[in-house]
Amino acid sequence: MNYASKMTSDVKEGPVITLSNGLSVPILGIGTSPVGGYSHEAMVCALKECGVRHIDTARLYKCEDLVAKSVKESGVDRKELFYTSKAWPTQFGYDEVKKTLKKSLKDLDVEYVDLYLLHWPICPSGTKNPKELIAESWQALEECYQQGLCKSIGVSNFEEHHLNDLKETWTVVPHMNQIELHVFNYPKKLIEFCENLGIKITAYSPLAKGKALIHPDVLKIAEEHKCTPSQLLNKWITQKGIITIPKSTKPDRVKENAKIVDITLTPDNVAKLDDISNHEMFSVCVVTQQNIDEWGASLK
Repeated sequence: MNYASKMTSDVKEGPVITLSNGLSVPILGIGTSPVGGYSHEAMVCALKECGVRHIDTARLYKCEDLVAKSVKESGVDRKELFYTSKAWPTQFGYDEVKKTLKKSLKDLDVEYVDLYLLHWPICPSGTKNPKELIAESWQALEECYQQGLCKSIGVSNFEEHHLNDLKETWTVVPHMNQIELHVFNYPKKLIEFCENLGIKITAYSPLAKGKALIHPDVLKIAEEHKCTPSQLLNKWITQKGIITIPKSTKPDRVKENAKIVDITLTPDNVAKLDDISNHEMFSVCVVTQQNIDEWGASLK
């Protein structure tokens, strides 16, 4: 089937989400997670050919300097871009978070990032008081935000109880919570909890690392709308007012992902996709205490 006719709207022409502080975020971006490696070709394609203006990266991914090179080659002006980066838990702590953010700025070759996140709420082994460590790390981000080193701040992978703990000491409510979100993992209760606090949601792994692309219900609804499964899955997310950041190292896939499909899912379509996780719920991104420590050690 030829789906080209449905791929009509570039990201730069697409919608944005407005954070609680008034900052606009492109609703569709590109991820740079280390799975599959970093692709300079794919990033340049996304920026130069597809109009992508939202780049998601992290200290853990070890590619911020590579992103800077790709951006330079693309010729896209810094003012047009929205950068998100993150501090890994082994980089938590009042002083350490500030140092880590400055390293991100240096590697990305920018004066500020648009959004900076605490990557996971799992603290390193041996942390005497995890709640206190996260609180002081958040205080550091609040100060960096006030100084203009990041235009917004947030968290990633935080559940309700993590946010309730942080709420006891925050003076700035997180602008964003970036979470794993796809048809096999749709945490509706958490999303509603965040929305009630004014916290926006970004979905990572929106295609469930490819597993969602072959689900019978996804294929059936994509056929109905004459679009690709990946377009359908991204549309399912963005139609909810949630940001999606699909990642691919292949330019053709990037071009496919970087289109906001000119369709509107019906209430029945949405309900069908929402219901998948009620029967087939699983995560494609499980991070353990050992992962936190070992991956963090590689950053030193």
